[in-house]
Amino acid sequence: MSEIKGINLPPVTDWLAANLDGLPAPYRFDLVAAGGSNLTYIVTAGNGKRFVLRRPPVRARIATAHDMRREYDIMSALGDSSVPVPAMLAYCDDAAVNGVDFYCMEMVDGLILRDLAAVEGMSAGECLRATESLIDAQIAFHQIDLEAVGLAGLARHDGYLERQLARWKKQVEAAKSRDVPLIDSLHETLSKNIPTTTVRPGLAHGDYRFDNIILNDGYRVAAVLDWELCTIGDPIADFVWSLNYWAEPGDRLFWLQDPPTRNPLFPHRDFVIDLYQARSGHTVNDLDWYTAFSWWKQACIVEGVYNRMKQGASGGMKVEAIDLVGQRVIDYLQHAQSLL
Repeated sequence: MSEIKGINLPPVTDWLAANLDGLPAPYRFDLVAAGGSNLTYIVTAGNGKRFVLRRPPVRARIATAHDMRREYDIMSALGDSSVPVPAMLAYCDDAAVNGVDFYCMEMVDGLILRDLAAVEGMSAGECLRATESLIDAQIAFHQIDLEAVGLAGLARHDGYLERQLARWKKQVEAAKSRDVPLIDSLHETLSKNIPTTTVRPGLAHGDYRFDNIILNDGYRVAAVLDWELCTIGDPIADFVWSLNYWAEPGDRLFWLQDPPTRNPLFPHRDFVIDLYQARSGHTVNDLDWYTAFSWWKQACIVEGVYNRMKQGASGGMKVEAIDLVGQRVIDYLQHAQSLL
């Protein structure tokens, strides 16, 4: 294999062979996730054993979202905890090897519910079991003892919602290609009505959903993946963000292209809220505010995608397709506005 996107094959091969016990060369690299997120490769060693290599995007745009060391350290810290994560194998910070940091971790086999097709063949009982395990794992990291696992210094413990509102407004302003008055007006309304929470700050994953976990053959969470947006924050905000990925049959507006939870065998959102409350001991107050905030934030993220497309990073998409992305931002904002 002569050329692999994002991998400088000769020095990476040498580094892996020198730093991974029981995983000898030669290596085969299969890129399984690309785009704006960190690049993920399934690597097959010369003895047939597999592991995972992660590196930043070839053109990283948000530095903190692609901090390899941070992601590696978070999962390393959680390795002996009740939160299921892959075992970390090795970290490379020598730019001479691949130009950027990367790390290797255990390959966890199982099922990832990325879309409706992945749910085919599951029973209602299995959908319920997957739902319960998804929520149990989220509660586990929300309530983990940060001092005990060495993550208390990961981020500030106060002002999470204020920081989020400021961050995503700043992201839009930094690369705007059009005026979207609803982003500004909703930012002002949300900022003036930030709820007071009595829930202790906890580990917030930042993008927790079915396609960021691996289920074992019993439909229990075997590993939580993609910790690149993890911080210390409001567990209720983190839960409601996840909740808004939970599209139901009949929903006309949703975040994922083909949400697996649209299968009618999955419980409804109200059940998920009740489940989180019952098992966490937390009451999800101010649901409308948190939901509106989530849709506003998602609109800001998609607006960033739209702006990059307008500035030339469209990958050859037709103008009509780019316009649909721009309209999605407006739809998300109008939905947020309807909740306030």
